Amino acid sequence: MRTQTTPERGQAQANGSTVALASPDRHESGRASGPSAPARAGRGFTHRSAAGDVVLAYIGEQAGRLRALDPLVRGNAPDSVHQMRVAARRLRSTLQAYPTILPKSATWHVRAELKWLGEVLGEARDDEVLSAYLLTRLASLPAEQVLGPAQARVRAHFAPREASAREALLEALNSARYYTLAAELDRLLADPPLTAAAVERADEVLPQAIGRAYRRTRRRMHQAQRIAPGAGRDTALHETRKAAKRARYAAEAAQPALGKKTRRFARRMKAVQSALGDHHDAVTARATARDIGVRAHLAGENAFTFGLLSERAAHDAAGYEAEALRAWKHAKRRKVRR
Repeated sequence: MRTQTTPERGQAQANGSTVALASPDRHESGRASGPSAPARAGRGFTHRSAAGDVVLAYIGEQAGRLRALDPLVRGNAPDSVHQMRVAARRLRSTLQAYPTILPKSATWHVRAELKWLGEVLGEARDDEVLSAYLLTRLASLPAEQVLGPAQARVRAHFAPREASAREALLEALNSARYYTLAAELDRLLADPPLTAAAVERADEVLPQAIGRAYRRTRRRMHQAQRIAPGAGRDTALHETRKAAKRARYAAEAAQPALGKKTRRFARRMKAVQSALGDHHDAVTARATARDIGVRAHLAGENAFTFGLLSERAAHDAAGYEAEALRAWKHAKRRKVRR
């Protein structure tokens, strides 16, 4: 993803990506273009820095990571799919969190395409995580509780799925749609459609966006807690995780300018997000273990072990939910929110 630049624009270099920023004049549309001398991503920013500089530097950094990870994903390097998925999520979440700097109407298409890319990467990653989860739990069972070819059954379930997901991922990375997304990110950075708020101080603009993301997480957590245990509650907790992730990434983008208190808030949101992510994995693993057990039974095998795995996953899910609630209790403390 090579970013186009022009000589008259200020530039910020972020992890190999050239972030082109507009000069300080104003467009006829009333949108303000970015300040002329932005700092390097993560360096040199203060609470007085222009809010647009801070956000664009973070976007440029993540776009650079997306580009750098492309050949690693194609080469099937360990953890590369996960890291590329995280970069795509960070980009999308940041664009969602800061509509006062980059208006939604100007970024809706790139956000939709980042969602598509994240889903394609997720198909490959999720099966990998589930397979590892079940095989790890299976290995922890006493030998007398492992009846039948349980390990072979798990591997046989995931092998074609992983191969299909890998094929779909490579097809996506070689598609015109993917290259169009790369070009769209380049254009966004080369000529960002900034609002007037982008030239205002970071400590006046960025905390408001972080606050909105936090309140969104709080609403979803309260909604989830009012739902009785079951599929509905699990879904609500998964939605809470998405909101916590947006709040975390919004804080991470602002941290170079707003400092250690913002970093502490991001860590608290990460703790909530991580626990809820583990909860979602356990919930999915429970259903998957049941499905594999049903197939084993229909094939004439003893499905006892998969019943144990399913119940173990249910127990894990309850533990992760309790962990998420403890993390949320810390995250919503006034000194953290402040």
